[in-house]
Amino acid sequence: MSLNSDVLGRLPHVDGVFHYLAPMAEKPRNFTYDPPPGVERTNAAYEPHSMPVYDVRPIAYELSVDGEGIQLVEHRSAVQGFEDEEEIRQVYYPEAERLVAAATGASRVVVFDHTIRRRQAGAVDRAAGSPRQPVTRVHNDYTEISGPQRVRDLMGDEAEALLKKRFAVINVWRPIRGPLQDAPLAVCDAASTTQEDFVASDLVYRDRTGETYAVKYSPRHRWLYVPDMREDEALLLKCYDSARSGVARFAPHSAFEDPTAPADKLPRESIELRTLVFYDG
Repeated sequence: MSLNSDVLGRLPHVDGVFHYLAPMAEKPRNFTYDPPPGVERTNAAYEPHSMPVYDVRPIAYELSVDGEGIQLVEHRSAVQGFEDEEEIRQVYYPEAERLVAAATGASRVVVFDHTIRRRQAGAVDRAAGSPRQPVTRVHNDYTEISGPQRVRDLMGDEAEALLKKRFAVINVWRPIRGPLQDAPLAVCDAASTTQEDFVASDLVYRDRTGETYAVKYSPRHRWLYVPDMREDEALLLKCYDSARSGVARFAPHSAFEDPTAPADKLPRESIELRTLVFYDG
């Protein structure tokens, strides 16, 4: 559907603060580990912008990963608690592959990793000894370069043949316990972005350097969220699509603080899976 001003005007909304990349001359860089002495963890700075965040529950099932880059699906997992890494891989990975295939019509879906985030007061994301934290800067997980590279990294001898057809990277994001009110995930309608909004940024691991998109502020951006998400709900999020027209390609996203959330809200616990999605056409 088209999220025009008439549609948005009928939706409830809250005001959220989003941290966008500040102007800079060099390529942004973020270390995923404590860097050497004297080296900053990131060379980027971020600017806060207050923007409306629209509650899309009234129209959630009209949204799609190919339209807006976000899709709500109902799914109750057989996983108990998401504490056992082996159970996640043996039970949840196949569930998610079937879920994404059914929602997208893809011929093949491959889950390649996951991240569990547990909000902890004062903790820094990726700090040693702390659980992963919600990401509070506007970003997109893959770029024009790193999307295809992920296929090459993971799919071995099949990779070049797979790259000749359409493929996508789609995340499956869900609360581990709900209702989720602390640091909910907001997604920017992909149709409200342009390629000029995205800035390639190095993500430095100990053994390799990946690439993500940082995002520049634009007043055009339309922010969406699904409040009070339950454990039996998941969001599909488009992080890359090789198709260059007719579909959403990149959907920036960020955690944000919902000003209407109760003071005694449960700390956020969530899991996100990243999937390679392959199409026949």
